[in-house]
Amino acid sequence: MTFAPDRRHSPAAERNGPPILAALQRLLPPTGVMLEIASGTGQHAAFFGAGLPGWAWQPSDAEAAALPSIAAWCNGLPNLRPPLLLDVLDAAWSSAPDQVDAIYCANMIHIAPWACTAGLMQGAARHLAPRGLLLTYGPYLEDDVATAPSNLAFDADLRRRDAAWGLRRLADVAAQAAAAGLQLRERLSLPANNLLLAWGSAPR
Repeated sequence: MTFAPDRRHSPAAERNGPPILAALQRLLPPTGVMLEIASGTGQHAAFFGAGLPGWAWQPSDAEAAALPSIAAWCNGLPNLRPPLLLDVLDAAWSSAPDQVDAIYCANMIHIAPWACTAGLMQGAARHLAPRGLLLTYGPYLEDDVATAPSNLAFDADLRRRDAAWGLRRLADVAAQAAAAGLQLRERLSLPANNLLLAWGSAPR
């Protein structure tokens, strides 16, 4: 299969798209505004936007070099907005919509410095509607669940590539969420030892 020159391609994004979409279709209402953080190649934005036609999908990425690929994948989909440059470490996400119904972030927490997790949680708390959800996807380390050998190998590889990267303990991620006023609402097990986690506002 060949792709347009601007389109980057991730085999993993292609594989994990269908099970994630099925989970999103179960978790989300029929309509809303979605902000995607760390859209990467743009494959998820295009696939989920097509599968959730009632949702206006706003992709974004911290790397300007990623935006042309995202735009190329999303071209022609009426509910996909042009990609934004957005860094979760910015004190204010000035380029993002003031309020969204959901935020989706895949495979960033473990492929970014730990400070990005706090930035994600704090930004989500600022921009989510009162009943909105932050949806994070990827592998995690859980204290009461044996870690799959493939995830242990993946964690070691990430840390060799960059000492600031690595799989995160779900308890540590939950602590960052709690500090921002969010709590875990749902934990869904997906193929290849990945989780889709739904975070929402903690009761006051």
